[in-house]
Amino acid sequence: MSFRPTPARGLVFAALFGLAGAASAATDIQFWHSMTGALGDRVVSIADRFNKSQSDYKIVPVYKGSYPESMTAAIAAYRAKQAPHIVQVFEVGTATMMYSKGAIKPVYQLMADSGQKFDPKAYISAVYGYYATPDGKLLSMPFNSSTPVFYINKDAFQKAGLDPNDPPKTWAAVAAAAAKLKVSGEKCGFTFGWPSWTQLENFSAWHNLPFATKQNGFGGLDARLAINGPLQVRHIGNLKAWMDKGYVTYAGRTNEAESKFYSGECGMLMSSSGAFANISRNAKFKFGVSQMPYYPDIPGAPQNSIIGGASLWVLSGHKADDYKGVAKFFAFLSNPEIQAEWHQATGYLPITYAAYELTKKSGFYDKTPGPNVAVEQMIVKTTSNSRGIRLGNFVQVRNVIEEELEAVWTGKKQPKQALDDAVKRGDEILVKFQQANK
Repeated sequence: MSFRPTPARGLVFAALFGLAGAASAATDIQFWHSMTGALGDRVVSIADRFNKSQSDYKIVPVYKGSYPESMTAAIAAYRAKQAPHIVQVFEVGTATMMYSKGAIKPVYQLMADSGQKFDPKAYISAVYGYYATPDGKLLSMPFNSSTPVFYINKDAFQKAGLDPNDPPKTWAAVAAAAAKLKVSGEKCGFTFGWPSWTQLENFSAWHNLPFATKQNGFGGLDARLAINGPLQVRHIGNLKAWMDKGYVTYAGRTNEAESKFYSGECGMLMSSSGAFANISRNAKFKFGVSQMPYYPDIPGAPQNSIIGGASLWVLSGHKADDYKGVAKFFAFLSNPEIQAEWHQATGYLPITYAAYELTKKSGFYDKTPGPNVAVEQMIVKTTSNSRGIRLGNFVQVRNVIEEELEAVWTGKKQPKQALDDAVKRGDEILVKFQQANK
């Protein structure tokens, strides 16, 4: 039997089909990311909020694996002319992305072409500068940015006769506290995550010393490593000496040290500010967060720390209207309320001063002391040594550094020899990248 809609039914069908047509008119914007668990849920939530805030564009978040996996997938997709609009890339991939000829659409150009309001001065300079050209043009949108901070186990400090409200401010004080913690029964006094990032990259910036020549790579592809200076050699030597005394424990190349801290094994930890939420959830003791230690005999120290985490890169090859949607989404992400929520929920840095001020005025830092430390380490004027690091094939360079540091920790090499070797091997990688991108 055939079905013939009545006039009334026809109107209903027309309305339904009209609504369906309007809904499908939204332009999909593909957003590839590497956030898992609660962070992945947060990304989806932000995309949903943006999608509900307007009807022209729909952000489609897609998890594409780890940072290296998603970056590799995006480059392959671009070559196959199937690139996503947005891809999340970790900070060590910055130089590789910016020298991917023709593959990216710089954010400053994106925002200008779309007519979206964009004020570079609104962004925290140490975050903005990492992803900008030497003359201040933003290449990618800062997203999940972290920086190293110093954690202490307040209960362990009290047991060891240390002031739980006075974390060590200098490296000499760290050694003294580690010794007391060890005597009091702690398995280890101090441990650290991400060794190259915390003990050389940020260590150098914190003391206003170069990690590499040419403004840490911002000044050109002919940058070379400078990590074998007197202070770096001294510091790595001190860490090794403290390890030999049982005060310091090496945990691994990534974030393995964090579990040694929140399990109660180690009384002090230097690692990412992004570890705050995980430590809060797992630690069965009171803990404190403070700024990174420094050597007080170094003029200008402490300076400021530099960021880790990732930013959002826009890939070329899409329609002009698509890019208007990407720009609109980036403007939404930079909204102070969105940034404040992201910062408070994840422990990542807010990317704008307004988001920081909004969080401060809300009383969040009074109720949850700790996340403010990371911001305060960075809201100072940067120098050519503390703006960040931009080196080609930096992932491979970091691996070389970690290998040489492990040679020190295991007693196979002296600190000076290991750092000299890291410079030699790392420079070979930098030269190859320079030659490939002439």
